[in-house]
Amino acid sequence: MGIVNVTPDSFSDGGRHADVEAAVAHGLRLAAEGADILDVGGESTRPFSEPVAEAEELARVAEVVRRLAAESGLPVSIDTSKAAVAARAIEVGAEIINDVTGLAGDPRMLAVARESGVGVCAMHMQGTPQTMQLAPRYDDVVAEVHAYLRQRRDLLVAAGIPLGRICLDPGIGFGKTHAHNLELMAHAGRFLDLGCPVLVGHSRKGLIGKQLETTLGRPATEADRDAGTAGAACGLAAAGVQIVRVHAVGLVRAALELFVQTLPRP
Repeated sequence: MGIVNVTPDSFSDGGRHADVEAAVAHGLRLAAEGADILDVGGESTRPFSEPVAEAEELARVAEVVRRLAAESGLPVSIDTSKAAVAARAIEVGAEIINDVTGLAGDPRMLAVARESGVGVCAMHMQGTPQTMQLAPRYDDVVAEVHAYLRQRRDLLVAAGIPLGRICLDPGIGFGKTHAHNLELMAHAGRFLDLGCPVLVGHSRKGLIGKQLETTLGRPATEADRDAGTAGAACGLAAAGVQIVRVHAVGLVRAALELFVQTLPRP
């Protein structure tokens, strides 16, 4: 899943693709690099980010979704927690709702997902983007996130969304310490027993920077973080994770293809 942030303030690439033409060009470039899904978002969910008004978010994403759905040949997902934004994106071509609130942030979202027939990705987050990194705590982060995702899965199915349209995301970086994030990634295979595809969005995040700083003895550059992202993606693939959400699609795709080609054979 290639990331298309149409925002001025996303943690890694905010402002680079903040107008329609730049965002569409970026999305098409990710498609050419081997993306399977394009994920378009108009509101940053980095720690301590401020919410964006519905009208502003719509203005950022609607035309980008329409163009990429028409021109890329790939399914487009809309990264939003607002039902009106999701509904409009679906009208112009989006096929997936990717909601960091697990479809719990807007009471209208379940109806939009059910009635539209699109796929949904429900993520775990402790708190909100404004509060999630203040003091995240868990007794057993893997067990607690697993229990939450199981509960959201069951609620979505009860609301009329077929199991085959649901994807689950443990929410790397959303209300977790670096240690929590590493624990979740090391045990990502645990989530496969929920019977849905698992998505992990670890790209360029703080845990990767922190680990690389220890290894390299200096601050990690964006290129370093992309290399770390690719390495972690191979570990996630080995665990059976089906989808990784990344910035550097070409690099990660190449790493995954070589990883598969060099797996030990009987």
